[in-house]
Amino acid sequence: QVQLVESGGGLVQAGDSLRLSCAASGRTYGMGWFRQAPGKERDVVAAISWNGGTSYYAHSVKGRFTISRDNAKNMVYLQMNSLKPEDTAVYYCAASPIQYTAPTGRYDYNYWGQGTQVTVSS
Repeated sequence: QVQLVESGGGLVQAGDSLRLSCAASGRTYGMGWFRQAPGKERDVVAAISWNGGTSYYAHSVKGRFTISRDNAKNMVYLQMNSLKPEDTAVYYCAASPIQYTAPTGRYDYNYWGQGTQVTVSS
C-alpha cells in the first residue's frame, strides 16, 4: 500500500508558474500526474519511469511542464510554467507498478493522491 499526498496547488494568473509536489509513503515505480476539470475526464498530464529515464507529456503541456522525481526522498514533482486558464483543474499524483516506462493510461495506476486544485485566472 502506497499513500500519496499532493501539495503546491493554488490560484495564479496566466503566465505564472507553480510546482506541484507528491510525497509517497514508500518506494514507487512509474509515476504520473493527471488532471480533471469539472465535467471532463481525468487525463494524464505527465508521467515518468522509476529511474527518471523516460518521461511522457500530453501535447497540451509539452514544453511548459516538467516532471521529475527524487527517489531518495520518495518525491515526484510537476513544474508548471506559462500557465494558462485551460490548465485549471484538480491535479492528481498516481503510482503505477510498471517500472521501465512512463505509464500513460489511467488504468496503469493503482494508487492515487487526494488531488490539489490549480486555478489559473486570465
